[in-house]
Amino acid sequence: MSNRYQEEYDRSIQDPEGFWGDAAKEIDWIKPWDKVLDSSNKPFYRWFSGAQCNTCYNALDRHVEAGRGDTTALIYDSPVTGGTKKTYTYSELRDEVALFAGVLAAQGVSKGDRVIVYMPMIAEAAIAMLACARLGAVHSVVFGGFAANELAVRIDDAKPKAIVTASCGIETNKVIEYKPLLDSAIEIAKHKPEHCVILQRAQATASMIDGRDVDWTGAMSTVQPAECVPVMATDPLYILYTSGTTGEPKGVMRDNGGHMVALKWSMSNIYDAKPGDVYWAASDVGWVVGHSYIVYAPLLHGCATVMYEGKPVGTPDAGAFWRMISEYKINILFTAPTAFRAIKREDPEGILIADYDMSSLKSLFLAGERTDPDTLHWAQEKLGVPVIDHWWQTETGWAIASNCMGLHPFPVKPGSPSKAAPGWDVRILDDDCNEVSDGDIGAISVKLPMPPSSLLTLWNADERYLSAYLEDYPGYYKTSDAGYKDEDGYLYIMARTDDIINVAGHRLSTGGMEEVLAAHPDVAECAVIGVADQLKGQVPFGFLALNAGVERTDAEIIAEVVAMVRDKIGPVAAFKSAVVIKRLPKTRSGKILRGTMQKIADCEDYKMPATIDDPAILGEIDEALQSAGYSSART
Repeated sequence: MSNRYQEEYDRSIQDPEGFWGDAAKEIDWIKPWDKVLDSSNKPFYRWFSGAQCNTCYNALDRHVEAGRGDTTALIYDSPVTGGTKKTYTYSELRDEVALFAGVLAAQGVSKGDRVIVYMPMIAEAAIAMLACARLGAVHSVVFGGFAANELAVRIDDAKPKAIVTASCGIETNKVIEYKPLLDSAIEIAKHKPEHCVILQRAQATASMIDGRDVDWTGAMSTVQPAECVPVMATDPLYILYTSGTTGEPKGVMRDNGGHMVALKWSMSNIYDAKPGDVYWAASDVGWVVGHSYIVYAPLLHGCATVMYEGKPVGTPDAGAFWRMISEYKINILFTAPTAFRAIKREDPEGILIADYDMSSLKSLFLAGERTDPDTLHWAQEKLGVPVIDHWWQTETGWAIASNCMGLHPFPVKPGSPSKAAPGWDVRILDDDCNEVSDGDIGAISVKLPMPPSSLLTLWNADERYLSAYLEDYPGYYKTSDAGYKDEDGYLYIMARTDDIINVAGHRLSTGGMEEVLAAHPDVAECAVIGVADQLKGQVPFGFLALNAGVERTDAEIIAEVVAMVRDKIGPVAAFKSAVVIKRLPKTRSGKILRGTMQKIADCEDYKMPATIDDPAILGEIDEALQSAGYSSART
């Protein structure tokens, strides 16, 4: 039976130019395009070539001009600063952005120049990003508090004319001063930015360098607002660095035109958001979710977006998200499964939910890590709204697969992000680039061309773009994720391709084993890695973080999860070993560092991940592995 999703999906694959040309009517263009899809320089496809536009205008000015200037655009809430709160209307946000664009212009920033934004989760981070877009400058947001050497690498690659930062960020109750890190990074870097704009926060005062450093507040009081600068649709909007296998970050480059079209389309068709809805992506502007769904997509669609400077637990408790939903009448929440696992671990029965009015919430979307069925069921039961797992990457900029709530919602299958979203021709391939049968695990790949808002290339690294993403499967984008499709077309993202382990010749998914472990009632979070084994090649090893208040012994729980894997997957999995640890090592965006854990287990050298939330946990992992006989102490 036909449905709107299927109709839209089929058209997007069979007639991408017609499909995206129609979607582009939702954007205001200064000059229309010559071609919707420019295939003249394959595989470097371009969308809306010849068109002129401005992203900031579409996100702010046009709503004001349409008479919606008094509606809410941005909500800032900061429990870590004692409860600082501020709300901006579309008119107020436009005026602040125009003024800060004037500040950047006064420092010599113009179209095509790069600006690094090194900021905490405060409203000024979004203002700085939008101000760059207003001028046609290319922003590169670096997560606030990144180590100096990592920031220096990004400075040398992007070669920014200016850097925008704040005096500090706050991690729960700890003040992290940014200016010493910035000064050290500039000293290390070969490229020297001409100016740094510093926002002085009450929690720390940064020292200023005469002639280079500019005070944000003082500069805002003396400049004239800047108008929107026309740019080509194919001009870069931003560079966002993501980790590379060589240790050197990859600068994912996003355009202006295609980016706007895809994100605007996604708000109504994937998230079922209406202009005026309150949309909260509980992420950080340093990550792709923050770019796409804190700053750009909600504002392009005319929603109110939320910037939250806090954590899901500990600021002050596991009811933090529920307080936000109740206070701001949030309609759609988008966050990482790890956030919900943290909440579930602290409040397994969801008792704190009863303290808040949750009636405004329409749906919960999860992405960033596989959503295990146990977390999915917990959220469904406690919130009573649709819980949608969807899958995408920094490189894609928006969902490759999702239950499209604005088109035709599907029955939820736990463990699956549903079907490919319109525009994404997803295939499961073997090593010879042939499609595998339904149910068989292979490399998840996207047939070229990818839809609008996908990465154009890597910044100043076309050859690396080709080798990293397009060489292994000619004619396809390599996602580096492994999984399968079922007979209904549902996708299952089982692991990164590096996390498919070979146990005595059997290719097994660590994600499938994690799914079993997570179903144990005492397990809050888990990870499974493959460790080297002389007999079988690799064997799986599990790490378990338990719910608060569990009083049973570790040995009892480990014996039970071993039996569960044997029962659900079979003896072929050879799952016999696990340890209980206090917490899992993660990036600040919530991704579990399985690759690093595996290197520790196999006694291989590893580079300390730049985005790790707590480096000390790696020592605990090493100790746990030593106790199980899989690792040796290292200096």
